[in-house]
Amino acid sequence: MATAMTQNPTYDVCAVGNAIVDVLAPCEPAFLEAEGLTAGSMQLVDADRSAALYAAMQAGVEASGGSAGNTVAGVGSFGGRAAYIGKVADDQLGSVFSHDIRAVGVHFETPPLTDGAATGLATGVCMINVTPDGQRTMCTFLGAANQLSVADIDAGVIGAAAIVYLEGYLFDPAPARAAFEAAAAAAHAAGRKVAITLSDSFVVHRWRAELLAFIEASADIVLANEAELAALFETEDFDAAAAHLGRIVDIAAVTRGAAGSVVFGNGGAERVEVAACPVDKVVDTTGAGDQYAAGFLLGVARGLSLEDAGKLGSLAAAEVIAHWGPRPMTSLEALAKEAGLRL
Repeated sequence: MATAMTQNPTYDVCAVGNAIVDVLAPCEPAFLEAEGLTAGSMQLVDADRSAALYAAMQAGVEASGGSAGNTVAGVGSFGGRAAYIGKVADDQLGSVFSHDIRAVGVHFETPPLTDGAATGLATGVCMINVTPDGQRTMCTFLGAANQLSVADIDAGVIGAAAIVYLEGYLFDPAPARAAFEAAAAAAHAAGRKVAITLSDSFVVHRWRAELLAFIEASADIVLANEAELAALFETEDFDAAAAHLGRIVDIAAVTRGAAGSVVFGNGGAERVEVAACPVDKVVDTTGAGDQYAAGFLLGVARGLSLEDAGKLGSLAAAEVIAHWGPRPMTSLEALAKEAGLRL
């Protein structure tokens, strides 16, 4: 676990994740059934399947995404200081991703994959089909994203961040998992906090033992939703699973959709219930957990109470589910001020 920090951080949050461009389109449940897709899931696909799905989808919109990338974009929207480490290819979508993340004030200098054309590895893309209830079903071609390696982990940037945020999706490709572990080691060596998001229940099912081992050995902060929590501890008993998670890390936040979130601190000794912010209409749930993480982690990095950090998370999640796309369209800093929440 992290030791005492020796100097003030340059960044509130540095995230390490899969750099992905999202393609979002509306669909009916029948489309998911016809394509053999499980509603609400995330699955990895190859380039051919990704292209075929793109051809079958309705007209959509492109938006820079990637779970951890969305989170640091949210941190930037709050007026926070953020950095990002992720791999894109030296292609058009890679340029779009790089421009978008820098435009919101995030430090991003990971070298692009320059031999992508030769290897057939373009910038990663996620096909997201959204049903009328706002639920998203994702098919991800990682492409260049899973070429992130230990060499891409900038120990200077990692050590300059109060919290280093690791995306659970990185447990899928082996080279990226090694980078993930190197980032955690660099963070702790600098006396910083390591946070991890479980990302998706399917990821947890695939890597349950490895994730648990990592959490117990290296994580200070864990973010999860109900389904991911149930998969991690193989139980539907929410209270028991949440209490267990709270005991094995310093801070844990578990989101429950419209029911808000539950936050644990001090090794489970402190438990806080945080209400969800009301939303007139849920348009697209893509990025809800990512933006909750943005508000929550920024709050923790700034020394706010767990309750206030959770409120920032709820505020950010409510903003993003009220429109298409995984990143804020309204200044989260302005919304926080309107709500009387300090940063």
